Order: sequence, then structure tokens, then C-alpha cells
Amino acid sequence: MASTCLPDIWRWIRNLPSTNQWNTNTISLCICSSESTSRSLNLSVIKSLHRQTPQVTFSIFAGFHMPIYLWTSNSFRLNTKVQEYFDEDFITRLFCSIINSVLRYGSNKKSPIRQPAMQISVDSSDIFNLAFLNLTFLVCLYELRRDLRAEFTDSLRLQLASSRSQEASKLLMRALGSNLEEKWMRSISLGITNWMMELQASNSPFTSPSALFSYASSESRLWKVQLYCPMAAMSIEDSSTTTPDDRLDFSLKYQQFEGVIQLAYKIIFRPSWIEVSVSVDNIRCDVCPLVSDSLMTRRGYGPEEKHFPSRITLQLTPTLQSDVLSVSVSKSTDNPIQEISTGTSLQGSFEPPKALGLSVTAAETFTMSMKPWRFEQSVHGNSAILNWFLHGGINGREIFSSKPSKLMLFRPKAWFRNRYSKASRPFTRQGGVIFAGDEYGESVRWKVSEEALGKTMEWELRGRIWLSYWPNKQRTFHSEIRGLEFRELLYLSLDK
Repeated sequence: MASTCLPDIWRWIRNLPSTNQWNTNTISLCICSSESTSRSLNLSVIKSLHRQTPQVTFSIFAGFHMPIYLWTSNSFRLNTKVQEYFDEDFITRLFCSIINSVLRYGSNKKSPIRQPAMQISVDSSDIFNLAFLNLTFLVCLYELRRDLRAEFTDSLRLQLASSRSQEASKLLMRALGSNLEEKWMRSISLGITNWMMELQASNSPFTSPSALFSYASSESRLWKVQLYCPMAAMSIEDSSTTTPDDRLDFSLKYQQFEGVIQLAYKIIFRPSWIEVSVSVDNIRCDVCPLVSDSLMTRRGYGPEEKHFPSRITLQLTPTLQSDVLSVSVSKSTDNPIQEISTGTSLQGSFEPPKALGLSVTAAETFTMSMKPWRFEQSVHGNSAILNWFLHGGINGREIFSSKPSKLMLFRPKAWFRNRYSKASRPFTRQGGVIFAGDEYGESVRWKVSEEALGKTMEWELRGRIWLSYWPNKQRTFHSEIRGLEFRELLYLSLDK
């Protein structure tokens, strides 16, 4: 077992002496070491001269009988005109290099990468250390032989799952911005998926660093929760007796669930109470490929053979309930459109001589239409519960709790076949869903005692999301349901 205490990389770099005070050309720091062997994972900084200008490079290497270098940064020129060579400006440049190195492990290696516009300061030490920790984790997965890396990756996994890393992740995502955040999470999830698939092939036990990554923000009268989870790390809740072949398994596993939950809140001050109104602004759920379309087609069945959202449940609860007087919901749902009609038609035609006679045809028609997504609101105590259910087929069964019949699997015009290209599809063309406030914006209202005026209320948002797989274009009997759960805390200031 390797040590689980990661050193403060940011502080170590900040405290490096000027290069003219070094006794050797290299200074090293142990990142983590094995308790049973002499192996260690290390960070080194190496100085050199280029046209009489001092430069340094950073490297991550494994310390065995001979050092195995796993990653080396770009060269950084040192500003000899300042007293501290390794000041905040230098660390900012190193931070951007670390970010770019992580992003290059993703599938879009050729796309240009925008440098994050941020300045590393004393308050940013946790962000810097977390970025370096993620880079070290990926470097171990991709660059170190499997028989050598197990103890190091396990140590790094525990660090990534710590509460301090989780808090720093929220700050890091905010610093990166939404576009780089998406690429960052896909790079990390691709590494986790590769690791899981490798261990699955060898029947080795495995625990992912964090099956679900989520964070929340509360500002500008909007609550927002961001969710990421590689499909390979999502728990299976139900599956058919058949197992997917290797190509289908690749298509299903090398995907990532990405979700955004945005709730708009409004505060109305009444004469003797405070009304808190919360409504849906946007719910967005997507399943996105972690590899390029060409690789997905070559090793799998293409990016469109994947899971789709089939049920979403959100539960919003004020944690301090002594100030809550009541909770009210609006209509439970827009009831499904049902047009059921039967009719009989009689058609006749008269044919001229040679074949004199009367031709009569009778026909009966049956019409039924139903909204694919049903929305429901309910109350449990002081909690508001929002539910979205996907229904399908003529019988209108809930998809997340049912399995497709073998006969339906081979019907070419079944609703779940070619489900991302039909005009009547219940998803976006990319295979996701969007619930917007114009259709699902009925609010939930809490009456709060006027004694809460001036307080900051804490709210808990719990959620469960189910994703189902039914065949899209392939002929297979395999189907499954995967699920994830999350919990985030949101905050609301009751100030006039």
C-alpha cells in the first residue's frame, strides 16, 4: 500500500530557492511511496541554461532501480529580474501547462486549447494541487506499466475522493469555465473508463476514484447543479440475461453522462410570512462519447448505440424546517394527450361494362397519441418531489421499469429504433433531453415564518437519474438500466 498523504506541491514550488543557490541541477520531491517496497512516485525540477538564460522543466518519474520518466513539462524561462524566481506568475504558467497536459489525454487532441484566464495566488493552492493530482493520476494510468502502477493509482484514487479534493474541484471547474470543464471531465472519465475496462478484462477488483462528480452553485436567483459520470462507473440496476458482445460493450461503456439542473427561485415578502417560489429553469441530460466517432465506429457500433435518460427524480428540502409553515405544489402534470377514436368507412366504385359490377371496401381506424414524457409533482413532509417518466409504445408503459419484448426488438418501426433521427423522437438529435421552464415551470411554493428574515436558508437537493439501453440500430436482445444518485446543498439568503 502506498502512502495516501499528498504533499503540498504548490508550497514546495513556491519555496524553491533561486537556481544559482542549487547544489545540483535537480531537486526532487516524493509524491507518494510504497510501504512495502522502495518504490516511489516523484516530482523533479531540472535547471538548464539556454543562451545564458536559466530555464527549468518539471518531470514526474517513478523511482525504481532506474528512474522511469512519465511526464515532462515545457521549459520555463526564469525572470532573473525579480527576487523570487518561482513567484505567482511562474506558477500560473506551470498551472496552464498542467491543464493542457490533462486535456491532451482526451479524445480531441488536435483541437486548439484555450489557456484558462486566471491568476494563481495563495488562495489557489488547493486548485493547483488538485490539477497536479489529476495529471499524476492520468500519467500513472497511461505511462506506467500495469504491474508497477497499482499501488500508486490506489493512493491517488483515495486523494481524489477526499472531501478536500471535492471542494477544490468546484473551484477548479469555475476557474476553467464551462467549455474547458467539459473537456477536462471527459479526459478524466476516459482515463477511468480505460482503467476499468482493463481490470474488467482481467477480472480484477476495482473501485473508481469517484463514480459521480457533481457540484452546485447558488447565485443570481438561480440554483445550478452540474453532473458528470462515466457510464462504465455507473451502477447497473437491471439487465437482460444476455450479455453484450465486445463491440456493443465498447459503445455502451465509452460514454459519459452529463447533466445540468437549473432551478430558478423567487422571494416574495408578504405582510406576515415570506414566500419562496422555486421553478424549473432547465433540466438537461446527455450521454456523450468519450472517444472519437471514428474509433467508436471501428471498435464499437458507433456513437448512437448508447443509453438514454428514462426517469429523473428530484427532491428539494429545506434542511432547517422549524421556519417552514407550509409547502404547495401546482398541478401534478399536464395529462398525456390521448386521442382514441374508432370509425368505419364504406367505399364503393362502379366499373363500366366488360366487368359490370360494384366494388365495396370497409375499413376501421384506431388513433391514439401520447406524450412520451410525463411530469409529476408531489409533496412529502416539507419536501417537494419532481418526477419525469419516459413512456413508450402503444401501451404507454414506463421505460425505466420495463423491458422490451423480443418481438418489439426486431420491429423496424418501433419507437426506440432509430430514436435519434425520427421527427417524433423523445430526445434531441444528440440523444439527450431538455426540460425547460416554458413547459415544466410550474412552481413549488414554501411559506416561511417572518422570523427567518435575514437568515441564510440551507436547502438539500437529492436526485436520482435512470438511463436505459434498448437497441437502436443493432439487432441484439441486450437491454439494461443504469442509475446514479447525487446530493448537493444550496443556499438562499432571505434579505430584503
